[in-house]
Amino acid sequence: MDHCEECGFSYDLSTARQAGPAIRVAVEEMADILRNAKDLAIRTRPDVWSPLEYACHVRDVLLVQRERALSARRIENPSCPPMGRDERVDHDGYAEQTPEDVARQATDAAQLFTNVLDRLGDSDWARSLVYNFPEPTERSLEWLAVHTLHEVRHHLRDIRGQLA
Repeated sequence: MDHCEECGFSYDLSTARQAGPAIRVAVEEMADILRNAKDLAIRTRPDVWSPLEYACHVRDVLLVQRERALSARRIENPSCPPMGRDERVDHDGYAEQTPEDVARQATDAAQLFTNVLDRLGDSDWARSLVYNFPEPTERSLEWLAVHTLHEVRHHLRDIRGQLA
């Protein structure tokens, strides 16, 4: 994917080194919403996650992406299994979680992931992994950083749209 038609995000790998700070800013905005909005567990449609469920997903994406980045630094071209995003909604009880807890956890997850990005050296950004969603494709850590920023911004947009 080079461009997300739904949210307008364009994948520009030259911005990978700025992804960490941008992720922290977006997750802090999401955390503020979780701390202040009401009725976060309500789905506006049965086929769309609630704001709380999207926030849990963002938290888990950040944690999974951190592990993927760490794997790519220590293993040559590791294969990253899909995270099971849809199953996690039920398996982890996203809708029953406390918004304040998710806000704290998402902020911590953003810090953990971006700490890994902050520690990448020039040659590390080109290290690769096999990203298995939607189909197996070799990707660089630059792409992983930009893709993770897309995930965060896209789902922050989803959360805002549900609360509007």
